[in-house]
Amino acid sequence: MNRLDSMVSLVHQHIAAVVPKGGRAVDATAGNGQDTLFLARLVGPAGRVWAFDIQPAALARTQRLLLDEGVSGRVHLVPAGHEELDRHLDGPVDAVMFNLGYLPGGNRKVTTRAETTATALRRALAVLRLGGRASLVCYPGHPEGARETAAVEDLCAALPPRFFAVVSFRVVNRQGQPPLAIIIEKVGGTE
Repeated sequence: MNRLDSMVSLVHQHIAAVVPKGGRAVDATAGNGQDTLFLARLVGPAGRVWAFDIQPAALARTQRLLLDEGVSGRVHLVPAGHEELDRHLDGPVDAVMFNLGYLPGGNRKVTTRAETTATALRRALAVLRLGGRASLVCYPGHPEGARETAAVEDLCAALPPRFFAVVSFRVVNRQGQPPLAIIIEKVGGTE
């Protein structure tokens, strides 16, 4: 298992703990569809997943994966940026997942950005149910990723502890800027 897989696996464990069968979840960055598939399996046939991406290729890859796995009926693919997620939901959700950066195998110049991710994260936290969780896998190893990671960490550090519990996971024995994961749990009402 490589380091990226271990961060994603860690995030999946924390999200699985709060998403029930029949639940509602968001993949804010569909990419290749792996998190969307994970969420679709968690919510089961009676649940609902919204998967966002601005790249048609990402949505097409995700759709193919969901069809191959027989779970496409539980997922609504949204051709919009994650900063618009609240406009497409009709109530609270159990979880919101972000896997930031660029589409694996895609154009590396098309990447999530600090400004839109900060907006999306604020909106995601507003639509989380009490006890729900948001997760972010951040990639500070490229210039925009470093800026985005710093913005996410600043936003998380400023969240009031009576409303949110935030933990961060980092690989500390690796050179460079390895990926990191952040889990946010909504523990109180809105501000």
